[in-house]
Amino acid sequence: MTDDGIRCMQLRGGSSKGAYFLAGDLPADPVDRDDLLLRVMGSPDERQVDGIGGGHPLTSKVAVVSPSTVDDADVDYLFLQVVPDRAIVTDAQTCGNLLAGVGPFAIERGLVPVTGDTSTVRIRIVNPAPSLVEARVRTSGGRVRYDGDTVMAGTPFPAAPIDLTFPGRADPVFPTGRLVDRFAGTEVTCVDAGMPVVLVRAADLGLDGAEPPDVLEGNDHLRSAVEAVRIEAGRAMGLGDVRDSTVPKITIVSAPRHGGTVTTRTFIPHRVHAAIGVLGAVSAAAGVLTPGTVAHPGKPGDRLVRVEHPTGTFEVTVDLDLDGATTRLRRSGVVRTARKLFDGLVWPRSEETA
Repeated sequence: MTDDGIRCMQLRGGSSKGAYFLAGDLPADPVDRDDLLLRVMGSPDERQVDGIGGGHPLTSKVAVVSPSTVDDADVDYLFLQVVPDRAIVTDAQTCGNLLAGVGPFAIERGLVPVTGDTSTVRIRIVNPAPSLVEARVRTSGGRVRYDGDTVMAGTPFPAAPIDLTFPGRADPVFPTGRLVDRFAGTEVTCVDAGMPVVLVRAADLGLDGAEPPDVLEGNDHLRSAVEAVRIEAGRAMGLGDVRDSTVPKITIVSAPRHGGTVTTRTFIPHRVHAAIGVLGAVSAAAGVLTPGTVAHPGKPGDRLVRVEHPTGTFEVTVDLDLDGATTRLRRSGVVRTARKLFDGLVWPRSEETA
């Protein structure tokens, strides 16, 4: 496998970038697979200079795709976060941005046929808990089309739209059973409508809420405070000890500045996102729409939530069965884009290299 290279496609999915593999092209044993991916991506090294990772959590991601094992899905999607500067590969969360590339990848690899100008791919997200999503991919002329005029905040260039529709969930979106908790002396709302997120008011952290990511990352006191909240919230959300986990995310909320619904800054969990993740945005939107949370603006909202972030605005449509702390997600939808960057073989560094 190492001598001959490993088949790999790199796509920009949403506002992230990742390496996409068929499960059959990787070792079946998770330990061997993760060791291989560290060597492919170039970890542990903050620059990932000896691999194809981009030296940032948003560009050090992996999607593993396979024919689905259930009847109501076409493919299974396993997301793996490869930590740039540590020898860690984690499946503790999924990634809604890389999800945007799963449909095109599945069609490119022949797992799903083209059915017209638009082809539907039914995707089963397998981690952290199985869930379904439907992706509508533009396929005019019998092939995936990446060029288009949809401009997505967080990416510099337009591309073809990909519609992602998420069904509802049986579990309440507030995993602690409360709309407001207090962790490390700070009021928060814990919400999970697809991604475990802790919402915190910017003012409660001594922030304006519109600070650039590098300013937030350079504030050691803030980072310590955020991590203290995250560790306590993780236990309360049933995630256990999250010190070495990428979830929950911390999303700082404040009033909108540019005509949106809410302003956000998201720790993922130690770097600050240049935009906001897909499922993180859905979770934040659920918190915004539910009265009584730290993110609710104090006035009724419609289904469309415009989430402002450092590089633009992310629109999320969310249908909720509002019932206080037992509120449930009925349906959500977003529009993303993706673009194929390369398709070929990748060679990992040797196993003997420390």
